[in-house]
Amino acid sequence: MNKLRSASEKSITNNSRIAILLTQLEKTNAECSVETDTARYVTSKILHLTQSQEKIKKEMTAKGSTGIEVILSTLENTRDLQTTLNILNILIELVAVGGSRRTSILVSKGGTQILLQLLVNVSKDSPPNEDLMVLLHSLLAKIGPKDKKIGVKARISSALNITLNIVKQNLQNQRLILPCLQVLRVYSTNSVNAVSLGKNGVVELMFKIIGPFSKKNTGLMKVALDTLAALLKSKTNARRAVDRGYVHVLLTIYVDWHRHDSRHRHMLIRKGILQCIKNVTNTKLGRKAFLDVSGMKILYNTSQECLAVRTLDSLVNTSSLIMRKCYPKNRLQLPTIKSAFHFQLSVIPGNGPVAQLYSLPPEVDDVVDESDDNDDTETDTEIENGNEDDIEQHFKNDDIETDINKLKPKQELGRPIEDLKMYEIFFPELVEDFQEYDLVSKEPKPFSTDLSLGGPIIVPTAGDEQSPTNHIVEIPVKGNHPLQMEDYNKRPSSLGLVKKNSNTDNSLQHKGDQLKLHSSCQCLNHEIVKGLDRITLQNTPKNEQSYSSGATTQKECKTSCSEVTCSKPLQHVSSCGSVLFEGRSVQLGKLCCSGTDPEEEEVPCSVSLGEQGMLDVPDLLQLHDPELYIEIVKNTKSVPEYSEVAYPDYFGHLPPPFNEPILERPYGVQRTKIAQDIERLIHPNDIIDRVVYDLDSPSYMVPDEGDVLKFNSKFESGNLRKVIQIRKNEYDLILNADINSNHYHQWFYFEVSGMRTGIAYRFNIINCEKSNSQFNYGMQPLMYSVQDALNGQPWWIRVGTDICYYKNHFSRSSAAAGGQKGKSYYTTTFSVNFPHKEDVCYFAYHYPYTYSALMMHLQKLESTYNPQQIYFRHDVLCETLSGNNCPLVTITAMPESNYYEHICQFRNRPYIFLSARVHPGETNASWVMKGTLEYLMGNNPTAQALRESYIFKIVPMLNPDGVINGNHRCSLSGEDLNRQWQNPNPDLHPTIYHAKGLLQYLSAIKHLPLVYCDYHGHSRKKNVFMYGCSIKETMWHTNVSAASCDLIEDLGYRTLPKILSQTAPAFCMSSCSFVVEKSKESTARVVVWREIGVQRSYTMESTLCGCDQGKYKGLQIGTHELEEMGAKFCSALLRLKRLTSPLEYNLPPSLFDIENDLIESSCKVTSPTTYVMEEDEPRFLEEVDYSAESNDEPDVDLTNNAGDYEPSLQEDGLSDSEITRTHLP
Repeated sequence: MNKLRSASEKSITNNSRIAILLTQLEKTNAECSVETDTARYVTSKILHLTQSQEKIKKEMTAKGSTGIEVILSTLENTRDLQTTLNILNILIELVAVGGSRRTSILVSKGGTQILLQLLVNVSKDSPPNEDLMVLLHSLLAKIGPKDKKIGVKARISSALNITLNIVKQNLQNQRLILPCLQVLRVYSTNSVNAVSLGKNGVVELMFKIIGPFSKKNTGLMKVALDTLAALLKSKTNARRAVDRGYVHVLLTIYVDWHRHDSRHRHMLIRKGILQCIKNVTNTKLGRKAFLDVSGMKILYNTSQECLAVRTLDSLVNTSSLIMRKCYPKNRLQLPTIKSAFHFQLSVIPGNGPVAQLYSLPPEVDDVVDESDDNDDTETDTEIENGNEDDIEQHFKNDDIETDINKLKPKQELGRPIEDLKMYEIFFPELVEDFQEYDLVSKEPKPFSTDLSLGGPIIVPTAGDEQSPTNHIVEIPVKGNHPLQMEDYNKRPSSLGLVKKNSNTDNSLQHKGDQLKLHSSCQCLNHEIVKGLDRITLQNTPKNEQSYSSGATTQKECKTSCSEVTCSKPLQHVSSCGSVLFEGRSVQLGKLCCSGTDPEEEEVPCSVSLGEQGMLDVPDLLQLHDPELYIEIVKNTKSVPEYSEVAYPDYFGHLPPPFNEPILERPYGVQRTKIAQDIERLIHPNDIIDRVVYDLDSPSYMVPDEGDVLKFNSKFESGNLRKVIQIRKNEYDLILNADINSNHYHQWFYFEVSGMRTGIAYRFNIINCEKSNSQFNYGMQPLMYSVQDALNGQPWWIRVGTDICYYKNHFSRSSAAAGGQKGKSYYTTTFSVNFPHKEDVCYFAYHYPYTYSALMMHLQKLESTYNPQQIYFRHDVLCETLSGNNCPLVTITAMPESNYYEHICQFRNRPYIFLSARVHPGETNASWVMKGTLEYLMGNNPTAQALRESYIFKIVPMLNPDGVINGNHRCSLSGEDLNRQWQNPNPDLHPTIYHAKGLLQYLSAIKHLPLVYCDYHGHSRKKNVFMYGCSIKETMWHTNVSAASCDLIEDLGYRTLPKILSQTAPAFCMSSCSFVVEKSKESTARVVVWREIGVQRSYTMESTLCGCDQGKYKGLQIGTHELEEMGAKFCSALLRLKRLTSPLEYNLPPSLFDIENDLIESSCKVTSPTTYVMEEDEPRFLEEVDYSAESNDEPDVDLTNNAGDYEPSLQEDGLSDSEITRTHLP
């Protein structure tokens, strides 16, 4: 050992008894002639002191003490048995209670190596001293877990077989073999040691020790099981156990303990047996052996018997995990995992997944993978408490960009100036002289600080109360109509509307010319269709806000809705009679009898929502027009050539007048669902297994039975590929892959009909791909009831009980899993009780927002704005691959006059560039964009001030084709468009190519946007937050010193998120990140920042679930909150204008009073990328996700591993005088 420090350097006081004894022992060691009697006496005294006084232990292990070193030195040098025993007892006392730190000290002083060498030396004695072996192994068992290299040390010192031989030779000596088994367990944590021990018969030895139920030697049984479980982690040992038939032995032993342990006193033994089974079944042979001996049935029955006792949950959960793993892998019941729809690309990408997809032979597709890579480390068992912060704790920062040269923005046009001139036509505002416009003012009026614009900024919020007298919504279902009563007992089967050519007149023909009564089924004439099926959401005067239904609107109606019924349900027919006009028609989806069931309570047909809470109709533009929507659908081009319109898209949606809280997850729901899945294998005769809907077989006819639900997804944005009836009221649903892809299953939107009330229907979406979902943390799917819409409640609502998300037994092809083998799909399951019999209901992953809805909204905006105040243009940026128009919107204020000064001010306004919906499944992005557009087109003074401050260039939907065809992430090219911004192909990615071209043009004319923001949705986090780009904040997560790189960075990129954190209740600053990752280098946010040079380049992510902080804490997010977020974003831009250009922007101070100097408030730093203002809610429990625009990578938390950074006050402050200004040419 190293030369010991002198006594004068000790921290132990010289007059203490332990110091004297240690000094005496040290002197004996230094003389190199250990006197047996002296050493024996001194060590016995030290042992007595350590056993009787806790402070002695503290003194010996105190910082700077050499007590441990002296003891170990004596142990290494002595040959006296009693001295050795004394020292081992002393060491055991030191690590006995609260010994974690002391154990680490012992390991750091070389204690492990000394003890192993002593074991080797003692083993040479014949026979070895039992007391010495017991103490030695007990001490090794305690310090072994703290020494990560003990396995290697034991193997090098040849100590492995010594311990094993002791066990073999002393099977009846429990006192001796108990600590030996504990040491073997520690040795086996090293895989090489485990294999070596297995070859020497340790597995067979363990099965000689464990056995059926017995009240004797339970401690030994528990240790032996733990040791066996550690050994069976080695697949070599697991196969050896299978070959010897030990799987059946383990199950037999488990059943015996389960039956006899009626008081549950030996739960740890039972869990140890299950752990051994779990490790054996990590191999394919183990899983087969488990199934061959009816392991599924055995564990199913025993786990069901344990459900009544809460303390046995660990047994139930482990059993559940084993059964899920051993459930035979099946492939999805599909002819191909590629999309059911095919779109032939004119240009095939040279590489990537799409190129690979096209290069595969037709017969190569999905293959069931039974590899041993069965996610051995998977721990996605029941998360009963729903702690989201327990998920994915493994930290990885390999994706953080470390090359500072790549981080530094480099403004590169990327295209010749001549090529960019094609975009001049999209910027007429820069050359327009407005001489032909009849502007309000003809003389220039300079800006002044006392200019009154009509009042302060008023930002509407979802919680603002409207006057109830002005907003009671009455929905008359029936008016005074000259039709006979029997006419009311009929329903429409379809709306046959001619699919117009593009050169035909856009005006709607009279409704009476478009409908034809069909003799083969009971239908209403067009007047009743008007009265019952059409709910127009048009803006009416405040005092007359109501839905107009039919030709006559009555304020009172005494006839109950129960009178509107069918004599029998309508049949689902593809065509019912003939239509009046030739050509392809657009039909409303079938409407089964939407009248209320006679058994249900009568509902007055003039529905006032006063009892449920007043319906606040916001004083914004009502943009929904059903007839206009139908016209637009006619010109929307889809790959399947849809001819139906979903009722929710036709009727429209209003936010419900009530809050929808995040659902509290019932305890044990996941294991209950898994048990029901396992019953399919155990009781196969109970499974119906009948296909009831199949896109791959359009001619498939579903038997018309009253108890079978009917499904449909053949409408815009619909996604449901196949439905299989499993039990009477349970259905497996398979989603369609993105077109030209074989994966991306998440978005769903489908229709259900033929239901009955009082029945809980279970729906299982069985081909989800992400490893976790907000469905596990309170999110519910959405449902739209046509009957409720007709009764005056045209809104999507959150529904479903027993919701959970878990891995299933359907195998994913390695081709669809990025080359990874052994991957499985996941199941989203929920149960629904329908409120009405024979209703037509729609389910969706999130609030649908179709391409046709966007085009309808833009047309309504264009037809209602005030041209005296607003400069509005709706251009076509380009055509998509399938020939749909990609809209480009320009919004700003008209110049005050056509004088030169005002025209110059108009042209020099900074640009704000916004985009959304690059990922079709993130429909919340479109609702946020809708809020932005409505706010910008509003008539209030704030909107006018905002328009006078900026020119807005907006691409509200970057991926129209994906939205139309029900994709989740890709365009028709089969690629994620938000990974194509670095080098977009004009033939494959036209919307990205030309959107980037617009930005490149602005860069070329030295008119960079002040802000670029791409609206997204996030599937695994709550709240709304932003991702930006910062060199420094990225470098803080690397080994490169930011200071050494002489980085000077404008902190203005934080201004807008900070404003939003104070003004937008759904926004959460602590979730924002400004880190640049390698995998995101081709996203819009990074490319616009790096190549175009826009410092404030953001992705704004909106939750699909809800909020866990602020005003909306505990609530699921709705369209009202999403649209409000879009409006709040606009108001934040107005504040940003004041901060960035205070001298040029002389608006009256009253416009900014609502912010109340919020930015100057002090901040506290929680991490280098997380500034939380003191007024904020505490950080929510989910980890910060730095994978900005991609929701398909694991969420990782970088903040816990970040270096300590303390910003200066100048960096953190954002007062008007300190803010770094952005100067535009």
